[in-house]
Amino acid sequence: MENTAREYKIAMEVLNEDDEVITKLETACSDLKSILNQSLTIDSTYNKIHQNLQTIQESLTISSKTVAPLQSLSIANKALDTRINRAVSPALALLSSFSAAESLQRLLLDTASELPREMNPRKRLAKLIEYVGCVDRLDAAIGAIGEESEPAIQKLQEVVEFLSRTKAANLYTTARLRETLETLKALCEAEVEAMRFDGVLDEALLNLQDEYEALLLGIRHRDGGGGEGLGTEMEIKVLEKISHTLAANDCLDICIDMFVKVRYRRAAKALMRLNPDYLKRYTPEEIDEMQWEDLETSISLWMQHLELAVKAVLVSEKSLCRGVLGGLMGGSIWPECFIKIADKIMAVFFRFGEGVARSDKAPQKLFKLLDMFDSLEALKPDFEEVFEGEAGADICVRFRELEKLLVHGSTRVFWELGLQIEGSQDGLPPPVDGSVPKLVRYAVNYLKNLAVDSYSSPMEKVLRTQQMWKGGTLSELENDGDLLRDAISNVMEAIQRNIESKKTRYKDKVVAQIFLMNTYWYIYMRTRNTELGKLLGEAYMKKRYRNAAEESAYLYQKLAWGRLVRLLERESDSGGGEAKKLEAFMSGFDEMCERHISSYNIVYDADLRDQIKEAALRLVLPGYTEFYNANTPALAAVVEDCRPPQSIESSLRQIFEGGGGVQIERRRSMSQFDGVE
Repeated sequence: MENTAREYKIAMEVLNEDDEVITKLETACSDLKSILNQSLTIDSTYNKIHQNLQTIQESLTISSKTVAPLQSLSIANKALDTRINRAVSPALALLSSFSAAESLQRLLLDTASELPREMNPRKRLAKLIEYVGCVDRLDAAIGAIGEESEPAIQKLQEVVEFLSRTKAANLYTTARLRETLETLKALCEAEVEAMRFDGVLDEALLNLQDEYEALLLGIRHRDGGGGEGLGTEMEIKVLEKISHTLAANDCLDICIDMFVKVRYRRAAKALMRLNPDYLKRYTPEEIDEMQWEDLETSISLWMQHLELAVKAVLVSEKSLCRGVLGGLMGGSIWPECFIKIADKIMAVFFRFGEGVARSDKAPQKLFKLLDMFDSLEALKPDFEEVFEGEAGADICVRFRELEKLLVHGSTRVFWELGLQIEGSQDGLPPPVDGSVPKLVRYAVNYLKNLAVDSYSSPMEKVLRTQQMWKGGTLSELENDGDLLRDAISNVMEAIQRNIESKKTRYKDKVVAQIFLMNTYWYIYMRTRNTELGKLLGEAYMKKRYRNAAEESAYLYQKLAWGRLVRLLERESDSGGGEAKKLEAFMSGFDEMCERHISSYNIVYDADLRDQIKEAALRLVLPGYTEFYNANTPALAAVVEDCRPPQSIESSLRQIFEGGGGVQIERRRSMSQFDGVE
């Protein structure tokens, strides 16, 4: 029972709780119904508001359609106004440039008319500067028109395109505007073209070219080439301004061509006043045909004129060229222009020098070749300065090539001289009288001249240069003088071999010794106390030539007079021997005297002849006097020609003091001949 009661109690509590839930649900349901009713009311109100909004929207759409054209027109007007304003500014600038150009044209014509009337040179130059400035300003104004016309027309084009696009104007008006714009564009282009190429500016440029040429022609070198600067400061200033103006107007080629032609003519005319007619003959064949005196004179003139051309005429031309054209194209134009002027002038000098260097290698040409080489060496620093840089490279190369030709030519002449001497290519027999041969005289004097300072220095340099070109070295030589001394020694040895070769062609042994004595003594005495003697050394000259001359003198005495004395000294082998000795002596003595008078020639100097005479007297007279004194009484009866010693002495003196072909020169000492037996 208790359990039942408990369960009942629990069931009742559950029912009570369910009632509370139901009550809450009912309350919630009532609230939902209330909300739904309110929603229906709001929906009805919203529908009314929506209807009202639709009505307002329809009204706004109608209003917008009414206002839109007015708003679009306003915006278009503002855009058009902006474009018109943007087109006005460049159009005004263009009109201003046209006005300035017109004003400058009038000013230019007025200035041009004043130029011919101005006779004062300085004032005329000032007026010309004013004229050039006016040309430059007109050129700038025309250039401004060309530059400003395009943007001005472009802005007007934008206005027309806008009108066409926005239909702010009718089609007819737009088409007319397009046609007018095209006409304006063509007119601007034609006007600029005419103003630049077929108007006052073009005429002014032609006038400037004439003035430019006249100014260049008026700048002259003084007589003798002149080393002064060319043109006044004002003249150069005017020429420079004209050059810039012509270059700025597409006349640079005309300017350069005119400058080069005019200045070449002026430079060439300055040199032509020196009368360089020798330059007309320049081939090796033409050089070979010239008389030696003419060629010698021509080479001397060539050296003088070349130096004048480089150090005076072309230096001045270079300065003028730099002053007038230096500002064009960053300074790259004027060096080429100067080289064009100089190249033609230098080519004339080069070809003559090359012709001489390539011509026949006659011995006498060595000295002129050395003169030419030395003059080029002295000129080289100035030459390289005048023709500096890349522009002058070709001229400098030709200068060096000429030096090479002169080096080769000089050394070839010198070595061929030695070969000619040694080979006796003079083609002549030895002198029949034993005198010094012309070849030896020529060679010795030749080498003497070569040894003087004016020729030894360039010859040393030539020999050194030639050796270096051949890949040789100077390490074994103390200095250049050794090169020259060795070279001259070789020629001297060739001379000695030539002399010895000629000696063998004599059949008469006496005259052979006279030949050697004369020749070696000549060589020694002619070189003594000279630059040649100093170069070779006294010891060398004594050993080779003085000693040889003394030896020949000894042999001469022995062969010419010693054998006669021996005739008197030999023992007789039959009766009448002393008479036969005297007759043989007299016959031989007379024959020898006759040969000395008619055929032999001891020529070099009086002292040599005196010493040979005294030596002969000392050799002959003592023996003859002794023989005469011992045999006179017996011989006088049997020998018709029994002369006293005084007669023999007189004959000997006569042949040395009054013999044929005596040539008296400086007195020298030859004491070694004394006592020759």
